Amino acid sequence: MKAYIVGVGMTKFEKPETRDWQYWDMAREAGSAALADAGVRYEQVQQVPVGYCFQASTAGQRAAYELGLTGVPVYNVNNNCATGSTALMMARQFVEGGIGDCVLALGFEKMARGALGGGGSDGGADFRTSPVARHYGIMAAAHGFEMSPPTAQIFGNAAREHMDRYGTTEAQLAAVGAKNHRHSVNNPYAQFQDAYTVDEILAARTIHRPLTKLQCSPTSDGAAAAVVVSERFVESHGLGDRAVEIVAQAMTTDTGESFASGTCIDAVGRLMSRAAAQQVYDTSGLSAADLDVIELHDCFSINELLTYEALGLCGEGESGKLVESGATTYGGRWVVNPSGGLISKGHPLGATGIAQAAELTWQLRGEAGPRQVADARVGLAHNIGLGGAAVVTLLRR
Repeated sequence: MKAYIVGVGMTKFEKPETRDWQYWDMAREAGSAALADAGVRYEQVQQVPVGYCFQASTAGQRAAYELGLTGVPVYNVNNNCATGSTALMMARQFVEGGIGDCVLALGFEKMARGALGGGGSDGGADFRTSPVARHYGIMAAAHGFEMSPPTAQIFGNAAREHMDRYGTTEAQLAAVGAKNHRHSVNNPYAQFQDAYTVDEILAARTIHRPLTKLQCSPTSDGAAAAVVVSERFVESHGLGDRAVEIVAQAMTTDTGESFASGTCIDAVGRLMSRAAAQQVYDTSGLSAADLDVIELHDCFSINELLTYEALGLCGEGESGKLVESGATTYGGRWVVNPSGGLISKGHPLGATGIAQAAELTWQLRGEAGPRQVADARVGLAHNIGLGGAAVVTLLRR
């Protein structure tokens, strides 16, 4: 049974403490918008997977109760930064498995100000108890520890490895940030809407060399939601003009290969991303050549470059030249992160993967306004969580 997205909604992503709201306020705003977009009442929803990382154990129920008190099953989902796409994947599986004809995927996060910690239960950097201790162990063995935020540190060290191995330049890394900040100017949901030149990106405060502040995703508050339904529901409710098909979707986790090389490049998920993308291409019969618009997980500029290679947009080591050529912006071969991506749109962990699907849904419907990608028919979302999970989703109008 095929699954379709027929409604999406999201809040504006905000710097923590900018707005006086709670996570359930965010969820109500995004969920209500998605239901309205689909023309569906909450009473028609049969399952609700809810993604978040930092709230209490049954925060999913507290959030969903803002939309209605129907007794519907609510599932609390946590998969680090891939949480939102994991909730979306559960929604698709419920529909394809015949468990429900109408499912609401919801994701949100209310975050503390400051850099993201090392992945421990308290958000801190205690690597002895952290679920990503193995990943940071790879980094420590190869590069040692420095006094910088741990997530920026492991990705920054991956950038150093890429520069040493392939000749990637700091300007090419900065070009990712410049592109995504430029794209976000036209996105009213984005946390930042200012454009910067490559030189301005390079001149920003260094977080962990070579990554500057304007190449790093910020902590953010926000929510996103998607209504996922069966083909039967689309037909019976006359939603064909709203429907975007989930053509293929795959999730992968780390294998022994992720750690065998002893590199940060592999520890941060390049191999997971490549495997998930290949599964999606194999299932759909499509390839990178068929894509028009891509929302990918640019938590740091280096991860966008690594993901170009993992998705097959270019060969290994060629991603710096690819972004520098203009191939991944308007007028190029693909438009990558028209929303501004995580770097500029923001990154409330539980919402990110669903927000990517929302952007692609608007793009494929032709509803993205001044950031619309011309003639967009096929879109791909890539969402990754360190520790690890990679989810790749292929959508088609």
